[in-house]
Amino acid sequence: MSTQFWITLSISSSLVESMIMNTLTATATAHPNIAFIKYWGNRDDTLRLPQNNSISMNLEDLYTRTQVTFDLLSTQDYFSLNGQPAAPNALERVTRFLDLVRQMAGKPWFAQVTSYNNFPMGAGIASSASAFAALSLAASRAIGLQLSECELSRLARRGSGSACRSIPGGFVEWQAGEGDADSYAFSIAPAEHWKLVDCIALVQVTHKPIGSTEGHSLAGSSPLQVARIADSPRRLMICRQAILGKDIESLAQVVELESNLMHAVMMTSKPPLFYWEPASLTIMKSVIHWRNQGVECCYSLDAGPNVHVICTTSSAELVKTHLLQIPDVNQVLMATPGGPAHLEQA
Repeated sequence: MSTQFWITLSISSSLVESMIMNTLTATATAHPNIAFIKYWGNRDDTLRLPQNNSISMNLEDLYTRTQVTFDLLSTQDYFSLNGQPAAPNALERVTRFLDLVRQMAGKPWFAQVTSYNNFPMGAGIASSASAFAALSLAASRAIGLQLSECELSRLARRGSGSACRSIPGGFVEWQAGEGDADSYAFSIAPAEHWKLVDCIALVQVTHKPIGSTEGHSLAGSSPLQVARIADSPRRLMICRQAILGKDIESLAQVVELESNLMHAVMMTSKPPLFYWEPASLTIMKSVIHWRNQGVECCYSLDAGPNVHVICTTSSAELVKTHLLQIPDVNQVLMATPGGPAHLEQA
């Protein structure tokens, strides 16, 4: 064969390889989580290092599915959310996160990100948790990184603190750690350990006016935050034991106390944050009444007005029926304990 033939074959092979490598794609799904022991307030806002450990449960029936495609020919990132181009501030946040992934991989490639949620966003159902957990897995895998669960949790934390808890499955604890290297989440019990049900009473589905990121920065202005953090190890121990022992009464007591403490900090911050709506308080008082009547349930609210009513499987349908009879409850979403963030088949 002539030298010219080999040169031509070599050039053709390079072109084929270049075409194959022009796009690198992965799709991942992750679940939001409901925090039993809350994350509110950072030691480091940039690294999103929390002031205390937290414990949560992934929500199986709710999810974010995200596809990331790195395109060697693109000159900027693109982000589509629920079929529409994302708002500029959302795109900026995703781009900052993708910069971390690009830095880790040593690749300058831009990406197209397409994401879909099957539940309301920005209303206290941890949409940022599932969003950045799914984005972490999809983006890292698409660009060629093979990260461990611990590494993925640390990466997701940089996008949204609670996202680190949506990487492992089931009942999850996020250890505050000493720094970036050891602040990550891990499972304390698998999803099948305890078949609880989260009945989420939707009283408002619009975006909250003040997001969690801004709220975290205000936590230190509350005189109650120091006491809340100081007592957190005791509440964490009670919560862990309740989960491992499937003790709904102990779980109810600590989960409701924790929710009330976090919102007390919010309400006494400067400026104060009032996420509760009148219907939120009605539901909370009703849940206490139902429990006193023998219904195995308790309430918890994240940074929003919608109320998570955690209950046993045997009580779930009754709780849903009761919730739908309360004025201003528009819908009740139901979710059982969920698994880890995972890749979808191509």
